[in-house]
Amino acid sequence: MTPLQRITKRVNRLGDVNNASTPRPLLTLAEFFEGNSVVGSIGCNLTATPEPFEFYALLRQIAARPEVADVRVQVTEFDAPEWPFSDTVWVITSARWQEVAMWFEEAVRPDECWEGWTDGVTFEPYSVPQRMRPVACWWD
Repeated sequence: MTPLQRITKRVNRLGDVNNASTPRPLLTLAEFFEGNSVVGSIGCNLTATPEPFEFYALLRQIAARPEVADVRVQVTEFDAPEWPFSDTVWVITSARWQEVAMWFEEAVRPDECWEGWTDGVTFEPYSVPQRMRPVACWWD
């Protein structure tokens, strides 16, 4: 199975991800980044859009922090045939959103960060560990 076949199957396992009523997939870093060479699949509006491997390395560093339980990539849509698109990464952490935002270098810092799942959006099942919270990192 190719990386594209693998991620297509994963992203659409709860239905057509391009349908707003389908729960948003929350992929592990490996699921989203391994085999991904599509510039713009994440951080597409950043000046000098980073390569996926650069985002992967940064997010793995964040995931390794002691106050972080997990990092998940929310698939926003899959309208380009090369790879799904994400505008949001979820950091499952005990840190406040203001601190999480500072973990990103200025050139790749999210446009917004906030605590708690996005209102009005359904996500695939995910259990947040005790004393942790989901912090959204969103790029416009």
